[in-house]
Amino acid sequence: MPELKFLAIGIAIGLAAIGAGFGIGKIVAQAIESTGRNPEAHGKIFTMMILGAALTEALAIYALVLSLMILFK
Repeated sequence: MPELKFLAIGIAIGLAAIGAGFGIGKIVAQAIESTGRNPEAHGKIFTMMILGAALTEALAIYALVLSLMILFK
């Protein structure tokens, strides 16, 4: 059964990376579109984009931490 541990780690990290990639891509695409529609609001849009990207990336880091916990348990 130890080999299933490595499979679980690979799946967890892979899905987290895919999810974070899609999430950050969507956040940045919408921010660029919003800035194109309303250039005066660039500062607010940029701040919210960075906040959203950081929270999305935090989920991927959380999956990494859980994977390391599985690995060293």
